[in-house]
Amino acid sequence: MTSPDKVSPRDRLLDAAARLSYREGVSVGIEALCREAGVSKRSMYQLFDSKDAMLAASLERRIPWYDTQLTHPDPEAATPRERILYVFERLEQASVAADYHGCPYLAVLVELKNPEHPAAEVARRVKERLAGTFRAEAERGGARDPELLARQLLLVFDGASARAGAGVERLDDGLTTATVTTLLDAAGVH
Repeated sequence: MTSPDKVSPRDRLLDAAARLSYREGVSVGIEALCREAGVSKRSMYQLFDSKDAMLAASLERRIPWYDTQLTHPDPEAATPRERILYVFERLEQASVAADYHGCPYLAVLVELKNPEHPAAEVARRVKERLAGTFRAEAERGGARDPELLARQLLLVFDGASARAGAGVERLDDGLTTATVTTLLDAAGVH
């Protein structure tokens, strides 16, 4: 494991941006980000063109972790139905953590009103990819209308993660997977 003082200033800034923007929102100030990272503002601007670019880079950097969280541990052996349900089981598990604030990519899309913001572009791409994954799994599983099912699944995912992230809903009772099971049954996914 790398000691904290061996981590590059760039990585410390990206880690700080990921932590603070998730916990406090994308409007977190540059001073707070630099203080959290232990990096001067001057160094930050040498590494990134802007706070927006840094935020986008931190979201981009988090994609492999996000994908790993939602990918079935044995994707070759699992059925399309099992792979879809796994995403929602993981969501239910993640939602009960004390520091859970919902899907980080959805949060960015909700907070940023400018669709051309670099971070919004990264977040939109991630959400579109998740919808594409749902669509592909729905097709493999024999869904009557894979596009409609993908939209429904993304709506459940985003709605459940937003409600759990806001603290108005608990997902540990299986409601999310039960809802998705009903959708999969109705769509004919096996």
